[in-house]
Amino acid sequence: MRTIWVINGPNLNLLGLREPGVYGSQSLASIEEGLLEKAEALGVSVTFYQSNHEGDIIDRIHAALGHADGIVLNPGALTHYSYAVRDAISSVKIPTVEVHLSNIHARETFRHTSVIAPVAVGQSMMALLRHLESQGQ
Repeated sequence: MRTIWVINGPNLNLLGLREPGVYGSQSLASIEEGLLEKAEALGVSVTFYQSNHEGDIIDRIHAALGHADGIVLNPGALTHYSYAVRDAISSVKIPTVEVHLSNIHARETFRHTSVIAPVAVGQSMMALLRHLESQGQ
């Protein structure tokens, strides 16, 4: 069974409360429940983690080495400037997809650039599963 680690970054613990017009009204726990149901249907094991601290997210990415077949990462605001998170993903060489709850290209100009995208294999869990299948994992 494939194992996917879902890692959520800063402020995502406030989903459902924080700017519902942008991020929706679902809580992070509710989103995780939905992902767990989909993962089970696909025969995939999923673990969830959220931190508001860049270093903790980097530590979690490092801890995935040897334990996760793939990572689904919503880096939040770290998307736009965290070369440290980017380097962690690049270093562990675990296929990673970058996801967001809003369209970063339709928001403020500073949100248009992702430093994570160049080291990600896609932008959805299905992209990650397709990548793993193509690699024979």
